Amino acid sequence: MKQLSVEHLLGIKYLNKNDLDIIFETASHFKEVINRPIKKVPSLRDITIANLFFENSTRTKLSFELAEKRLSADVINFSAGQSSVKKGETLIDTVNNILSMKVDIVVMRHSSVGAGIFLSNHVDAKIINAGDGTHEHPTQALLDSFSMREALNSNLKGKKIVIVGDVLHSRVALSNIFALQLQGAEVKVCGPTTLIPRYISSLGVEVETNLKKALEWCDVANVLRVQHERMDIKYFPSTREYTQLFGINKQILDNLGKKIVIMHPGPINRGVELTSDVADSDQSIILNQVENGVAVRMAVIYLFAQQIKR
Repeated sequence: MKQLSVEHLLGIKYLNKNDLDIIFETASHFKEVINRPIKKVPSLRDITIANLFFENSTRTKLSFELAEKRLSADVINFSAGQSSVKKGETLIDTVNNILSMKVDIVVMRHSSVGAGIFLSNHVDAKIINAGDGTHEHPTQALLDSFSMREALNSNLKGKKIVIVGDVLHSRVALSNIFALQLQGAEVKVCGPTTLIPRYISSLGVEVETNLKKALEWCDVANVLRVQHERMDIKYFPSTREYTQLFGINKQILDNLGKKIVIMHPGPINRGVELTSDVADSDQSIILNQVENGVAVRMAVIYLFAQQIKR
């Protein structure tokens, strides 16, 4: 059994290339499983997993829950909105109360950067980061890379990937950059300069402010949502202007003279970053990403469960 080099999945920046290969290989196996008539395997029958979501989530939460159930794990779902966190209970107390129920793995989404790292230093359970603030979202990056490899029918060495949109507020962007660079891909970001973090060039990532040039350059465009809920000031004049400069429509794609792959981690603001005819086109692999999300999360949970000593 191949082993991961880490004890927890806190971020892509803590993984190495071999870790990615192990996860992708395991995910390929589980993708085959979830496309069978009987989609469940008894692999984690004696494992208990707590899903701790201190931030709202639909797709990620459902994807993790389905992955856990497909592996036959026992699942506890925790939502901060209906918990004692509202009464002032600390993160450590909340988690320790859950761990006293003999939980083996904690999947956590939290608005604070580094919440998973903090937790991993204080509790005796495997921690899987389902998104921490604007820092990282490792399983999204893993499923994105897995989906790109599938769509391009190749590994990502030398492939050109552009991340378009609100990079500043995105945890998906940072995790994707780390994962793509580990695999030898070339990465650019494209968006309004106000939505590109200043540190981006220190990661070896080029900035392209012209959408047409970015799309002509790339093999894959991973398009991000404008995260209005994280914005405390105005970063661009209007949504209409953003769409005119950075929205992708069918005419733009048809004028490229080549076919590129279109991705989006969801939820899509249809008509803003992508028009419906692009989101639903044969160049889009958005629904494949959703399917692959379950297989990749099954792989991650399974691999960390193998490290638990009984």
